[in-house]
Amino acid sequence: VQLVESGGGLVQAGGSLRLSCAASGLTFSSYTMGWFRQAPGKEREFVATIMRSTGSTYYADSVKGRFTISTDNVKNTVYLQMNSLKPEDTAVYYCAAGLSSAQGMAVNLRLSIYWGQGTQVTVSS
Repeated sequence: VQLVESGGGLVQAGGSLRLSCAASGLTFSSYTMGWFRQAPGKEREFVATIMRSTGSTYYADSVKGRFTISTDNVKNTVYLQMNSLKPEDTAVYYCAAGLSSAQGMAVNLRLSIYWGQGTQVTVSS
């Protein structure tokens, strides 16, 4: 299984970025996909998840209304559209895949089975 993230970079506060995560080696439609992030000196935290079988989504309060998670079933890719970015959004963003519910993966990082290598997002003030 491979999860390969892309789309990170440097952006000014208020700007937008779209992260992509291409999945291979798994039955994409069977997995819940998620985005997590880790800032320097902090623990990895949940950002957003989407349960492929139901389409249900779950967001961290800190990104609700600004970030949108979505999938492309043909490309086996999950996206994270990030708008109105803030300096506190600066982190390495990781893609993950698991078999639990969207909420389950959100509250328990150990339910994420596969992880990507991460992509850096830096938001300048």
